[in-house]
Amino acid sequence: MSAVLEKPPLWQRVAPMLQGFDGPLAFAVFLLASAGLMTMYSSGFDHGTRFYDHARNMLIAGSIMFVVAQVPPQRLMSLAVPLYTLGVALLVAVAMFGIAKKGARRWIDLGVVIQPSEIMKIAMPLMLAWWFQKREGQLRPLDYAMAGLILLVPVGLIMKQPDLGTSLLVLAAGVSVIFFAGLSWKLIVPPVAIGLVGIVLLVVFEGQLCGEGVRWPVLHDYQQQRICTLLDPTKDPLGKGFHIIQGMIAIGSGGLLGKGFMQGTQTHLEFIPERTTDFIFAAFSEEFGLVGNLCLMAGFIFLIFRGLAIALEASTLFSRLLAGAITMIFFTYAFVNMGMVSGILPVVGVPLPFISYGGTAMVTLGLGLGILMSIAKAKRLVQT
Repeated sequence: MSAVLEKPPLWQRVAPMLQGFDGPLAFAVFLLASAGLMTMYSSGFDHGTRFYDHARNMLIAGSIMFVVAQVPPQRLMSLAVPLYTLGVALLVAVAMFGIAKKGARRWIDLGVVIQPSEIMKIAMPLMLAWWFQKREGQLRPLDYAMAGLILLVPVGLIMKQPDLGTSLLVLAAGVSVIFFAGLSWKLIVPPVAIGLVGIVLLVVFEGQLCGEGVRWPVLHDYQQQRICTLLDPTKDPLGKGFHIIQGMIAIGSGGLLGKGFMQGTQTHLEFIPERTTDFIFAAFSEEFGLVGNLCLMAGFIFLIFRGLAIALEASTLFSRLLAGAITMIFFTYAFVNMGMVSGILPVVGVPLPFISYGGTAMVTLGLGLGILMSIAKAKRLVQT
């Protein structure tokens, strides 16, 4: 009788939770997280507890990933509409009576100060994947138009705060779902072509468009200034162009192999602004050089390809669209951050996944990884 009632060992109880966990994805995350801890130790050595806080945030994100990975995709789909509705409601509340800091109204006090736009990074792909799953096999142009409206409402509210970086990430996540759902190339090529023509015209007529007193429609003044600064950061080298110039100097000074761990002069003499957050890639580049950058990029590429493989192998349209969109969020994070630090994209507040300091962003990454693990786990359990 005692043998029947005896509890199984802990490892036997935990094993079912780990069954189906995607090993290659976990390995890629482990390597990137290790690089993040090493870089944070160097760049944040005189930032008090930055290194320990970064490690704590990683543990929290890992715990969230583990918990979310236990939730089956069907359950995630049932959370799509409530989470999206909550996110939009909070964004409206922020616009009405949110907390303003440094000219931006992005936060709201609910006993705890939160930034509701972060919710939409996950709620948006969830909602759009649910939308297309419900219409599988009978998609019409009107369904894509409605999906666009579902996307533009929160993106517009986030841009109004203003928060260009987060709105870009939410937009990228939503557009990824719509694209993977089968949007025709005939509708994709024209706006891309218009955007490329606009970039060419901006470069050619930079002197006139970025002249004193010229104001662009739609964009806020600081957004216009960031674009103009990207085109010619030397116009204000000690002001608006300082970030870009110092980032490029740090990247270039790293050379082929870098100056070595804890040996970055631009980093430790504090020439690199925001060296533990948005511009930590410059600190990494200075100490580990081109070879280190290529290894870091290889890690992100492996993570992205593994995420897309999980999307292709998923058993339902909802899972495929959601996994594809989550993967593209990681791509957008990495591409935009490396691009802005390297001087090929405007400076926006987008962290480098697993490398940059930031608790909220790390939690979002943990949620995204948990969803990918859940989808991979569901597929493997079906196969066995």
